Amino acid sequence: MTHDTERQFEELGLIEPLLRAVRTEGYSEPTPIQRDAIPHVLAGRDLVGLAQTGTGKTAAFALPILQLLDGAPPRKGRPPIRVLVLTPTRELASQIGESFATYGRHLDLRHTVVFGGVGQRAQESALRSRIDILVATPGRLLDLIGQRILALSEIEIFVLDEADRMLDMGFIHDVRRLIALLPARRQTLFFSATMPPEAQKLADDLLDEPAMVAVIPVATTVDSVLQSVYFAEKPQKRDLLAHVLRDASITRALVFTRTKHGADRVARHLTRAGVSAEAIHGNKSQNARERALAGFKRGATRVLVATDLAARGIDIDGISHVINFELPNVPETYVHRIGRTARAGAAGTALSFCEEEERPYLVDIERLIRMHLTVVTEHPHRSEIAPPQPTDLAPRRGRAAPAAQSPRPGGTAVSAPRPRSGRRRRWWPRRGSA
Repeated sequence: MTHDTERQFEELGLIEPLLRAVRTEGYSEPTPIQRDAIPHVLAGRDLVGLAQTGTGKTAAFALPILQLLDGAPPRKGRPPIRVLVLTPTRELASQIGESFATYGRHLDLRHTVVFGGVGQRAQESALRSRIDILVATPGRLLDLIGQRILALSEIEIFVLDEADRMLDMGFIHDVRRLIALLPARRQTLFFSATMPPEAQKLADDLLDEPAMVAVIPVATTVDSVLQSVYFAEKPQKRDLLAHVLRDASITRALVFTRTKHGADRVARHLTRAGVSAEAIHGNKSQNARERALAGFKRGATRVLVATDLAARGIDIDGISHVINFELPNVPETYVHRIGRTARAGAAGTALSFCEEEERPYLVDIERLIRMHLTVVTEHPHRSEIAPPQPTDLAPRRGRAAPAAQSPRPGGTAVSAPRPRSGRRRRWWPRRGSA
């Protein structure tokens, strides 16, 4: 790391032990969300961070949280848990825990991670010692609270991560039960990739005069990814995938399916075709998921086949290709998927397979990203049905295109806070507003 880079992180107000950890990790410069969020968190403000996985958002809350705790040491004895980070998936919880360990290596602060799918005895043992920071998934956390193994009555900082995915997975009631157990006086940090109405309502209930930091607009995240589409009918897709993967330039591929059973079928087909592949989804045991991720990270497995929910917590550099074996029916999901490649300035490629029934999904995707995917016509499994005419990129009536905002330098924007007194007003743009 250069002296200029170190000075950039110093300008955020980070203390020397954290700067040393940043230097060790070889960070080149703060990401936009880190640069804009960290000062607000250090100032003790509530915050909304609109950002996808891969934008550096974990460091945007982990670094200032570690500094705040270090500046106010806990009482002697066995103090209560001071920070709760709530996240929807086991994989994401583990990665956040690793981040706290990495950034806090030079501080006398302790963390632990709890999630379901594994026995809780080791987690109980960890919670009996001094724990400053708890990273948890909702179900296991509620189980432990119900058994009176821990309490949340003295939480100082609450982080709700991946809020939109939390709602998609049906955790809203669990989240609200947990929020009711938190003290009224606390700092709350709310992170989400999107802000649907349900997430807006939850944020409004949770936050007090929040700063808002957003990586905008969503469509810009696809600009660095080379995107293509193959038209093939459903029975040909698995053979098409094996054909595509004969390309040696595809060094590490993340393949998306809609269903768990579909992921298993695709992985088995690839294995029979001589391609090293593993499936990862919610029906897999935690140990199986961790083994699959570890093999993918170290390169022993070339292809990881995943559902959207399982892939939400995957944050791995060096993914050369994202392959949409099935197109998502929500166009924003396409953007989240392909954002797994082209990380940290690297090049990336996204390939999508589209059957006849999925063509309306392709129309919505192209309207969202405001560009046409390149059609690959020369392949042995192409559909007999002629490719559709190029999509009209104008937004459909009732659905606005991504807002053409004027971002701050670095691609972020910060909103004005919500007034503390008087009639409560919406402090973010209405969905679909320009």
